[in-house]
Amino acid sequence: QVQLVESGGGLVQAGGSLRLSCAASARTFTLYSMGWFRQAPGKEREFVAAIGRSGTTYYADSVKGRFTISRDNAKNTVYLQINSLKPEDTAVYYCAADRDYSGAHQRSNLYDYWGQGTQVTVSS
Repeated sequence: QVQLVESGGGLVQAGGSLRLSCAASARTFTLYSMGWFRQAPGKEREFVAAIGRSGTTYYADSVKGRFTISRDNAKNTVYLQINSLKPEDTAVYYCAADRDYSGAHQRSNLYDYWGQGTQVTVSS
């Protein structure tokens, strides 16, 4: 069982930045590909970004150029740097871990573990 704990969310003005963190309890963190998803009120959960075991990355078109996903295997942590925030980025952001697939991917049904989420609110 892997526990994921997100942090770093908050209330920011449009144009601001945040860095979200997701700390994993897995002793074999390097064997997991990781993803970030978000869910806005009244909307379905959507893919944001993913990073594979080797560090390859994949982004949703809506966040390319503004969001950067990275991982620090020594700290068992994955990050999501969010720049140029927009009100439409307001959502609960979740990280997820996939133990079976090595690459970065957006298929939420393949992720095995999920965190509780961290709220990001962007004011206009």
